[in-house]
Amino acid sequence: MSAAEPQGRRPRRLTIGRIGVYAFLATSALFFLLPLWIMIVTSLKPMEEIRLGNILALPAAMTFDAWIKAWSSACTGLECNGISVGFWNSVRILIPSVILSIIAGAVNGYALSFWRVKGANVMFGILLLGAFIPYQVFLYPLVRIFSMTGVYNSLLCIVLVHVIFGLPTMTLLFRNYYAGLPLELFKAARIDGGGFWSIFFRVILPMSTPIIVVAAILQVTGIWNDFIFGLTFAGRQNLPMTVQLNNIVNSTQGERAYNVDMAATMLAALVPLVVYFVSGRWFVRGIAAGAVKG
Repeated sequence: MSAAEPQGRRPRRLTIGRIGVYAFLATSALFFLLPLWIMIVTSLKPMEEIRLGNILALPAAMTFDAWIKAWSSACTGLECNGISVGFWNSVRILIPSVILSIIAGAVNGYALSFWRVKGANVMFGILLLGAFIPYQVFLYPLVRIFSMTGVYNSLLCIVLVHVIFGLPTMTLLFRNYYAGLPLELFKAARIDGGGFWSIFFRVILPMSTPIIVVAAILQVTGIWNDFIFGLTFAGRQNLPMTVQLNNIVNSTQGERAYNVDMAATMLAALVPLVVYFVSGRWFVRGIAAGAVKG
């Protein structure tokens, strides 16, 4: 028996409503892409063209001098070593912070989902509360604590701060993801004699790729774009790229080099952009797999 054919007139492909949707989407895309376009074309123009005021025009004499100066010789205060110093500082801060915060969040989420101790929900609620308290409330107490322990103004200090403040969000992500996994898998592993760590490493962790990708994207974006923690806890020798970008833009004397400012800004945003473009597909899969449920 064949399926019934649809009846009635076929819907028109182009309607007023659909045109309106396309117009809205195109306007939204232009709204968000316009600043990026201005930054790119401005960074590729010499100052003689920028003074003409045609901010949307393509560069007539394209040059990468502003990018080279922003990277290697722009002044970030008293020193003129470009933004490259801040870039490598951000890399040194980013890698251990992301790895440690994901490990801590995964273990917490695993424990709260499968090894539920008495008062687990209360502990989870208290932990989540930390995600909604403004960071500024914690600054002074943390400065005092790190000063007394002797790690203030160091790489270890800024890494610990990022791990601590990333813990609530990471725990929420992993806990909700693990809550969607079949409990029978855990019970079968327990019957086979699996313990806390053996089940985690052999059963749970191999199934965690989607949520690890989501957590890594969120942490990379948040830590790389951080300004206030880096300025407060990293120390002068470990200032991240965002702090040095601020110094380049605000420490200019004489004529403001807009092309250098734009190039430095693009360099500062390069890592999150690459992460989004490379792993965007896995990010959507991780979200769809339960990253934000619960």
